[in-house]
Amino acid sequence: MSEVSMKDSLGLELLRGQSTEGVQLQSNVIRVFISSTFSDMSRERDALLEKAYPELQSFCQSLGLVFEVVDMRWGVRDTIAVDHMTTELCLQEIQSCKRMSVGPTFTVLLGNRYGYRPIPRLIPGNEFELLLSKLAKDKEGVGLLTHWFWKDENSIPSTYVLQPITTHLPHYDDTRPESGTQHDNDVVTWRITEERILRLLRTAAVQAETDGAITAVQKHKFFKSVTEWEIEQGIQKSDPCAVLFMRELPRLLKNDSQRSFPQFMDVTADGLADKEAQELLSKLKSQIYDRCSGFVNLHCLELTEVGIDPSCKEHAQYLQSLCEQFVAQMKDKISRALGPSAPASKTGGAEWGWLWQEIIHHLLLSSTKCVVFCGRQNLLGKICLTMWETTNAYHGPLVVYGPSGIGKTALMCKLAQDMRGVLGPKSVVVQRLLGTSPLSSEIDSVLRSICFQVCGAVGLSLPTSQTTNTHEDLVRFFHSLLAMVSEQGDSLLIVLDSLDQLSNTNHAHKLHWLPKDIPPNVQIVVSTLDSGPPLLEALRGMIPAVENFFQVEQLGVDQGREIIDAYMGTAGRRLTPDQRDVVLRGFQQCGHPLLLRLTLDAARQWASYTPVSELQIGSTTQEAVALLFQHLEKKHGRQLISSALGYIVTSRDGLSEAELRDVLSLDDEVLADIYQYWLPPSTALIRLPPLLWSRIRHDLGEYLVERQTHGVTVLGLYHRQFIEMVQERYLSAESKAKSHSVLSDYFLSLWSQGRLKPIFLHSLKTELNADRKVSAQPLWFAEGLANTRKLRELPYHLVHAGKWEELKQEIIGSTEWLCCKTVTCGVASVIEDLSLCAETSGCPEMGLIRDTFVLLKPTLDFIDGPMDPCLFYTEIFVRLHTFTEMYPSLIGRLCSQCQDWFNSCPNPVLVPSCSFFQSPGGALKTTLTGFQKGITAVDLCAEKGILVAGSEDGNVIAWNLDELEVVHNFIGHTEGVLCVKVIDMGGRCLSSASDGTLRLWSLQSGRQLYSISTGCPNSAQLPSQIHVIEERAVIYGITGSQLKAWHLEKSELLFQIALCEGNVSSMLGVLKGAVASLTDQGLLAFYDWSTGSEKKEACLTMDQQNLTPTCILTLRRHDKLVIGSKEGFLHLVSSHERQTITQLLAQVSFLIASDDENLLCAGSENQIAVFHVQENLVQRVLPKAFQHEDTVLTAAAPCHRKVLITGCEDQTIRVWCLSTGDLLDTFVGMGAPVTALVVYEDTVISMSSSTYYLKLWQLEYNHKHKTKSCFPASSPLITLSHSADTMYFLKHGDRKEVIIQDCCTGTSNETITVSAEVSCMELAPQKKLLFCGVKTGTVLIYPLEFAPEALCIPPPQTLPSVRCLAVNRREDRVAVAYEDGVSLFEITIRDSFPCVEGPIKKLPLSLLESTVSSMALLSGSRLLNGRSCGEVMMYDFKSASAVSMDGHGSEITCVTVSNQGTHAFIGSQDYIQRLWRLSPLELNCTMEYKGFFYGGILCAAFSKNDKYIYTGSRDRTIKVWDVCSGHLLVVQYVYASVTQIVTLKDGLVAVSQLGHLIKERFCCPNRISVNYNPLQNIRGKYRVISKISTSKKLVLTQNTEEGRPVHLTVHKTKSSHACLLL
Repeated sequence: MSEVSMKDSLGLELLRGQSTEGVQLQSNVIRVFISSTFSDMSRERDALLEKAYPELQSFCQSLGLVFEVVDMRWGVRDTIAVDHMTTELCLQEIQSCKRMSVGPTFTVLLGNRYGYRPIPRLIPGNEFELLLSKLAKDKEGVGLLTHWFWKDENSIPSTYVLQPITTHLPHYDDTRPESGTQHDNDVVTWRITEERILRLLRTAAVQAETDGAITAVQKHKFFKSVTEWEIEQGIQKSDPCAVLFMRELPRLLKNDSQRSFPQFMDVTADGLADKEAQELLSKLKSQIYDRCSGFVNLHCLELTEVGIDPSCKEHAQYLQSLCEQFVAQMKDKISRALGPSAPASKTGGAEWGWLWQEIIHHLLLSSTKCVVFCGRQNLLGKICLTMWETTNAYHGPLVVYGPSGIGKTALMCKLAQDMRGVLGPKSVVVQRLLGTSPLSSEIDSVLRSICFQVCGAVGLSLPTSQTTNTHEDLVRFFHSLLAMVSEQGDSLLIVLDSLDQLSNTNHAHKLHWLPKDIPPNVQIVVSTLDSGPPLLEALRGMIPAVENFFQVEQLGVDQGREIIDAYMGTAGRRLTPDQRDVVLRGFQQCGHPLLLRLTLDAARQWASYTPVSELQIGSTTQEAVALLFQHLEKKHGRQLISSALGYIVTSRDGLSEAELRDVLSLDDEVLADIYQYWLPPSTALIRLPPLLWSRIRHDLGEYLVERQTHGVTVLGLYHRQFIEMVQERYLSAESKAKSHSVLSDYFLSLWSQGRLKPIFLHSLKTELNADRKVSAQPLWFAEGLANTRKLRELPYHLVHAGKWEELKQEIIGSTEWLCCKTVTCGVASVIEDLSLCAETSGCPEMGLIRDTFVLLKPTLDFIDGPMDPCLFYTEIFVRLHTFTEMYPSLIGRLCSQCQDWFNSCPNPVLVPSCSFFQSPGGALKTTLTGFQKGITAVDLCAEKGILVAGSEDGNVIAWNLDELEVVHNFIGHTEGVLCVKVIDMGGRCLSSASDGTLRLWSLQSGRQLYSISTGCPNSAQLPSQIHVIEERAVIYGITGSQLKAWHLEKSELLFQIALCEGNVSSMLGVLKGAVASLTDQGLLAFYDWSTGSEKKEACLTMDQQNLTPTCILTLRRHDKLVIGSKEGFLHLVSSHERQTITQLLAQVSFLIASDDENLLCAGSENQIAVFHVQENLVQRVLPKAFQHEDTVLTAAAPCHRKVLITGCEDQTIRVWCLSTGDLLDTFVGMGAPVTALVVYEDTVISMSSSTYYLKLWQLEYNHKHKTKSCFPASSPLITLSHSADTMYFLKHGDRKEVIIQDCCTGTSNETITVSAEVSCMELAPQKKLLFCGVKTGTVLIYPLEFAPEALCIPPPQTLPSVRCLAVNRREDRVAVAYEDGVSLFEITIRDSFPCVEGPIKKLPLSLLESTVSSMALLSGSRLLNGRSCGEVMMYDFKSASAVSMDGHGSEITCVTVSNQGTHAFIGSQDYIQRLWRLSPLELNCTMEYKGFFYGGILCAAFSKNDKYIYTGSRDRTIKVWDVCSGHLLVVQYVYASVTQIVTLKDGLVAVSQLGHLIKERFCCPNRISVNYNPLQNIRGKYRVISKISTSKKLVLTQNTEEGRPVHLTVHKTKSSHACLLL
């Protein structure tokens, strides 16, 4: 994926937003119009509906397509419509099919009937008057024509309009039973009248053609049938998008057949054959054969007594053949349309199609908004002038605002159009009409598409998957992208219309994503409402320049006249003077363009003869929309209109036409209303007649807009005021719930695939079980092709319909659904659904499942590429397994489904059997990310809930802790941040960094207010401590050998003081009236805080000895300094006295006070002393210090809780009771030493200088949900028994006690006290011996069956530390590695008691040789050992000979021998691992693995059958390697380093540094797919160099950039060292 491929696929002009010429939106719809005559083809249409359409629908779904059929004849009583619009609607539908369909568009079913020949609805004025002149002698005929055709002078040119039937026959469409007689009379009258009008027009047309006044084509339109109109429109010559069927009935021409089957041919009123129609039909068929002779399907058959009879064998075969031909030819045409020859490059192809669709959507929509644009020239000029004036300097965004319907969108579109011309063709104009497409509705998808478009347009590197997956990273990339565009000198304009249409996901309405300082050559223009969401208020708060705001005001009357003329002229219409006055009077009351648009759309339908008294217009936009809906209700029925519009508004993303027709067909109330007075065409199949929807769509016109969602064209309403009116008018609480219920039934596929849905019809007075013929909605259409519409819509409707059981069954309790949606829509979309479910239902299970995905999200965001389902199922099972018994209905089912998936997985997989990740609902609340390196500085404003942190990568990020959102990304520092300080009650913050700058930032606008150069970049003495006296507006800091003071507001240097030469001053304190500097030698100096003049100087001493200060803390409220020293003393210092508080046992490492400064915490090695601070008294809170197991690095003492919170080197956070000193809780899972803690309300925020994330922990939570640790996290040394049922480990801070613990129960059996610190441990499982090597050189041996007895191997004379131990497989030898050599001892049994004798052999090491870091004792007294320098050697104790083996580049950390003793695996701290064959000794293969994290090997173990090697690494993964080939089989990320692995019969048990036991089975199929990629979810590369034989070739396997292994064969050029020596 690169910007080059993007340019090739999309084109530079499109990426720059410069051209849409000849481009239209592409869809994935196959839309086919079915043209046939009305009555004679009903059997064929029914057969296609029953058999062919479902098969084609499934076929299209498997290709990611939507199959739609438009059959305007189905379900209607006759072809005559009151308004004579049927023909026009049919032709419009054909054009719609051609526009939308990506494949075939038209099908003809033509028999022996020419079909209904309608009266033309519109006849040009001069033509109609010519025809009247030809009938001058027939006064009655002329009178009849002028009675039904009225002249419309508003048409340009004037036109005669056939009046609706009800104009003169008002009961024609009145189907109420009480109007039956009048209705029947009007129907008969119209039939007679229609025949007379047609005869008159045809007579006149024939005479006119004879006289040469009109052409044959003009004459023919008075004779032409609807079918011929459709075929003429739908078929071009040799059209590949059409399918044609001809049916001939040879015996039908006989007179008796004509009388028996009038529905199969055209007949006159007296029942005889209509010869004129037959001649026209014959000509039509000849034309079809001439055009399309190659693909006409001809069928001949004889009728039975009932016509076409499906029970007749011949007819059944005919219908079957028809369906098979139709399906086969449609499939062929679809496949051809999608084949290799399809022009994919024009639409972006598979990779960039989404971006192509998004850019084109907004460009095309924008161009339609500019078709009729009048006025606003002054406002456009002001905006352009402001852009020109600010283009060469940093500036803020421009804001266009105004009320709804005032014309903001049209203005923004016109601005973008004009600026393309002003900026030139090489500039980039990015336009997004927010909320008009799914990708423009959420801020992350908006920023993602903008970043990709801009990068492609200007040739910058594209954002990575991790960047686009994480909101914070995406916002940061967007801001930096603008700077890069500016630096290149490119011109960029970004136009974002309707900020209020953005969803509030990721708190988009707070606008933290919007840059406040925009660099030169870049402009951002946004628009928003002046009411509703507080967006305008937020914009005013972040953009101080009032000249950047532009209000869109009402249009004046003159502008209204201009718009009326332009709009009506574009439509080819005009208004009478009276009608024009009516429009202007209505417009004057409001002045909104939307009102004028609605009025003009209504006026476009006014004829010149329409009386002014009948004209209805609204005085407000709401009234105009209501009038439109009233008109639609009157014409189409309230039930149908309310349901159709209600479903569109109720849907999540809109509905496609096919979906809407299906949903309306499932609505019993709609169908009951349609079939209220007449019967459906079939009692076995009931649907919405397509013609009814086509009429509604035609009348809605442009108020029904199309947009793309996941490749499907869906319908939405034109403006938010339409949506609001639908909600108010049609969607009561009951109606809304019913709409959600029907929509959920549709997406659940409850009534598809032949399932019958009951309905009660008043016309039948009985209940029917009928097929609704709605499309199936499977979760997967085909392998790898998900049903994205179902994924988006179904959860939303189930929740709002209150269908909780279905929701649990289909969504929340289905791993298949959850995995599918995660892969297809992203984990954020799943969290959105689960949050909606949990918040609406209050179900704790749903909350736990949602929290699981919240915990999982950072991992999935980190993945570059598609997610491997194995990762998903592992995460779900491991995190939720703890709750299976507590919540069996949902969580238990999910875990069971995970196990089922593992059992059927076709690839190698590690199958977990217990929990070893952080569980949801526990102490861990969430993880905050955004940095690339460790976090070095932090500060909190508790009043505003603002947390500011700085990192080693130079970034500073501010979070809102209430919303858990990034408020600002401060980019400016080029090196690591040393200190951050929040000031001004959360309004601003200061940061200093190693780049030598001190910067002030606004926490409201996100702007950098200034940057001060401290004058000593890269110095070891930079202002890591900043003191700010806000009331004096002064900043104090020490840089190098100078103390400096700056003015807080003006950034001016107030004074600087040269400190004592030769002394390093790194500590700073501030007292009232004085600034104190403290050197490392203990020299304390006070300076006047206003002038910098020295006031006093003293040296810290104790018993006349100088002290070495280590830390200093200012207590502003007490006006004192607290100083800690290396000697353990604490001093309380003021400007006039010094008081020694106490002496701790060791060096004071840090000082921290509570916010109210009533508590003082002093850290010293592994303990913390807490003091209560009063005005002149400092007292210890408890007599004893808070004792820890490892070095304490930080602490926090929140004022509002009587607890102490500490962070340690052992990666654990502890919560202590200040009253009793008891340990209340521990938080495990930081994954690194905890170097900083802050507390906000009941949330603890922890961070580390070695990790890029912050973790948030809850002090109050359900302790039942806490993740249980099997042993203390980060234990320095752990050994597992070979059966993994017993564990031996040391605690942090006490290496003299070995704790023995039962792995099953988690209880400690006993504790072994050792005389000195243990440096290594080893087990002899068969003889049940525990070997402990200690730092004094002694090896203690504990017979586990004879506790507390112990054996001792005394140390050598030099008392070297024991480095490592190794016991051979027979357990009769033990090797002990000291710093100066290795000794071999013999293990024997005497009187059932173990004994150790020796040393029987020794391997001395010279001073020049490195110490042994890891070793394995083989049979025959051979020692395979690795050294700290990376050397590897095989030493034979018997012969005292050594063989050097291929070395590594770093310390050997792991030497493991297979169970059969045939192979050895050697790992090191670098990325190289080697597998050796031991007999004869030769290198089997070298495995090189480079991951995103540092990946040195910590441990390894062979499987019981020696087929696989399991390794644990520093990169927090467990890997499985194939012994035979050396290939990598599995990589599993486990969130912590694995320090030991023990293999069981079918898997492994591993020890995690987080204190978890990882129990897993390993399943590997006999044959692995060639497409399997073990690195799919890992950022890493590996290669295997395999040695087949010394004379053959090596097979090199390396990982490509895409992560898929490829096999290369290279010639071996050099033997290994081992081979040469042997």
